[in-house]
Amino acid sequence: MRKILQRLLSKLFIVSTIIIIQMIWWFFLFYTASVASRVFQDLMYVAAILLSLYIVNRRMKMYIKMSWIFLILSVPIVGIPCYFFFGRPELTSKTQKRMARIVEAYAPLRPENELLNETLRQTDMDAYRQSRLITQNQKYPLYAEDCTEYFKSGEEAFESILKDLRSAEKFIFMEYFIIGSGVMLDQILDILKEKVKHGVVVRIIYDDFGSINAIPPHFIKAMESIGIQTRRFNPYKPMLSVIMNDRDHRKILVIDGRVAHTGGYNIADEYINKKIRFGYWKDAGIRVEGECVNSFTTMFLEMWNYINKDNAVHDEYLNPHNTFSQSEESGFVQPFCDSPLEHDDVGENLYVSIISRAKKYVYIFTPYLILGTELSHAMISAVRSGVDVRIVVPKIPDKKLIYLQTKANFRPLIEAGVRIYLYTPGFIHSKCIVADDDTAIVGTCNLDFRSMYWNFEDFVYMYRTQCIGKIKEDAIETFAVSEEVYEESTNDISFAGRLLQSILQLFAPLL
Repeated sequence: MRKILQRLLSKLFIVSTIIIIQMIWWFFLFYTASVASRVFQDLMYVAAILLSLYIVNRRMKMYIKMSWIFLILSVPIVGIPCYFFFGRPELTSKTQKRMARIVEAYAPLRPENELLNETLRQTDMDAYRQSRLITQNQKYPLYAEDCTEYFKSGEEAFESILKDLRSAEKFIFMEYFIIGSGVMLDQILDILKEKVKHGVVVRIIYDDFGSINAIPPHFIKAMESIGIQTRRFNPYKPMLSVIMNDRDHRKILVIDGRVAHTGGYNIADEYINKKIRFGYWKDAGIRVEGECVNSFTTMFLEMWNYINKDNAVHDEYLNPHNTFSQSEESGFVQPFCDSPLEHDDVGENLYVSIISRAKKYVYIFTPYLILGTELSHAMISAVRSGVDVRIVVPKIPDKKLIYLQTKANFRPLIEAGVRIYLYTPGFIHSKCIVADDDTAIVGTCNLDFRSMYWNFEDFVYMYRTQCIGKIKEDAIETFAVSEEVYEESTNDISFAGRLLQSILQLFAPLL
């Protein structure tokens, strides 16, 4: 009873209820007006046609357009207001311009190394083109590898994070989708409190919606009282908003401009298996050192400036002494981010490029598998050309409807020859791709529409780095403890189940 009362009084429940009431009011208003007035009803259909024509000409994936057009034309009183509030993946014009100005101001702090670009071009033209895809769209340059370390679990990463936090002398920047009470947060805060006392600048950004049920009460006030500067991204307010869908899904830790961490794990106990939710929680991440850390530093500062409405460029946090030359033993790294500001979908395009150029194998970890046509076609084409394409998704889902959408993607892929595995020990939350022993991405982006188009995400693109062998090794070990899905099992679904999957597939781009 106490838990039920806590949920009813939680911010998530109260704010969500108010928003739902507003949505119902809008639908009721439109419905009442259309019933009472034939003229209004006709105007609604005219508006639905005009809005559909507008959507056809928008810079948007065709399958996303079709989902919206179907909803708007079939049920205008629902589709039109829904599109107004949820149909635009980019920020509003005002906030978009503000973010664009900040990104443009920080771009000169990430100069390109033309000699390094040429070295990669001569080494591998496909890898060079992938690197240019990132640089030309996101202005995040290529770097020579200094040190990369891959972690195949949240527990393994946490040990390294604590060690790096203890070494901080100047600043610590933390940006996470979820921050939650528990052992993990307590141990981190113990270190941060000591660092603040010794003059270390500590800043934290968290996503308000992502952390809404996990964050301790009055978290910002408590942090500010001990000298930790804390901000929340896109506060979850009790009002319908066109930017309500935009979430900061990034996981970034920067220490002194010399070390950075990213990956699937947030700051909450399930990510290090101190709290069991869906069996064993498997996650993955990466630690980088060297000049490439400046990209993570500027990613954080851009978001910090955006939240604070600060136009100043804080180059004092960059590390000018991180200058590493390319050696025969080292590879190439390229941290970058993706956001609703961009129409080029850099993360998705890079995945498609890696899959399309693969010659031997592509191994993928993702908690959700809700694909657009580009990724599906790339996987199917790769398999048909003889590439071993394997994907691992959870056996135990965290969201049942999303899991139904994931399973709806199994059949066409398996029929084409893609091998899909269910991670039987529990929930796999890793977001990785590795191909041909030379190329990999580790980051925060799921293979679903929300991550690809709605969220702020971050990645580390790698070519011939020290840790790629460990990523492949982790994939092989994961296949061994996972259950392969075969074509006949995809047919063992009731008519009602198939109908629900079809509906979810139709509206998947909108969720």
